[in-house]
Amino acid sequence: MRSIWNGAISFGLVSIPIKLVNATENHSIHFRQIHLADGGRIRYRKVCELDEEEVQGGEIGKAYEDADGTMIPITDEDLAQLPLPTAKTIEIVAFVPADQIDPLQMDAAYYLSANGVPAAKPYTLLREALKRSNKVAVAKYALRGRERLGMLRVVDDVIAMHGLLWPDEIRAPEGVAPDGDVTVRDAELDLADALMDTLGEVDMDSLHDDYREAVEELIAAKASGETVRPAESGDAGGGKVIDLIAALENSVQAAKKSRGEEGAGAEGEGDGAMADVHPIKKTSGKSSPQPTKKSTAAAKKSTAAARKSTPKSTGAKKSTSTTKKSTAKKTATKKQAASSGGSGTKKTASSRKRTSA
Repeated sequence: MRSIWNGAISFGLVSIPIKLVNATENHSIHFRQIHLADGGRIRYRKVCELDEEEVQGGEIGKAYEDADGTMIPITDEDLAQLPLPTAKTIEIVAFVPADQIDPLQMDAAYYLSANGVPAAKPYTLLREALKRSNKVAVAKYALRGRERLGMLRVVDDVIAMHGLLWPDEIRAPEGVAPDGDVTVRDAELDLADALMDTLGEVDMDSLHDDYREAVEELIAAKASGETVRPAESGDAGGGKVIDLIAALENSVQAAKKSRGEEGAGAEGEGDGAMADVHPIKKTSGKSSPQPTKKSTAAAKKSTAAARKSTPKSTGAKKSTSTTKKSTAKKTATKKQAASSGGSGTKKTASSRKRTSA
């Protein structure tokens, strides 16, 4: 990587020669301005307001515009003579915990590379000292004609420096917060916590610029003469009054569904649909369970079957009674016959006695 600044880190009486390298790069797609009538490129030329002639870069200098419009020329020699101790030095002024640095102050990021073999030992010493202390170094340095504030920290095995804005460059958030008192219910906070837990963490390396990819596809399609189809526009819902609870619930369900978690919604329901949840009533172990519809229907069927089988048993009773009646008749007939036979014998004996007389 190409260095953009050479200097040294001042660490007490220790001086560490370093190179400053950009730690970030811009992947934004840049466009040119063209003349719509013929497609010609529009260029900007630097023209002097007094003689209206185009001026080359070597003829252009610096000046400060006073309140009344007067231009006060400032040369590079004037700036070079200023007492700027950090002109070629990153001067460490303090070591502080990282959480004392307001993220609002964060600016550009750079890597610091040891410049030469002699710089390797003191560079490694500072790196390991930062690691063991769990602190960051606050430093001053000069870049592009002005003194700046920086924060040094360790990234892997490299010392990185974040440019910081000066504290007086951070604006106070006056008039930014919502007006009036807004009350947030515990149920809303619970749903917000549930949504945060569902979204969970993310691998930062997996995030990418979807818009830039869409622009690249658009350019490729137009360059090959293909017809560009308009993208489907989603409903951003801006300016709409929404039910906060319903929106949070739907967000939790949508997050679960996108992560493929079970129980994200019943099949056939719309996206983000919420299932009704009913509490289960507790029953004691002694009480018998309440009959369900299925058990009631089964009981009715068994009762009907029992009723159908009842006439058969009744018929058996009737046949038994009939048998008893016929047996009783036969017994009575025998008794009658026996009684009639006895009386006849008595009459015969009496008649015999009369005849003999």
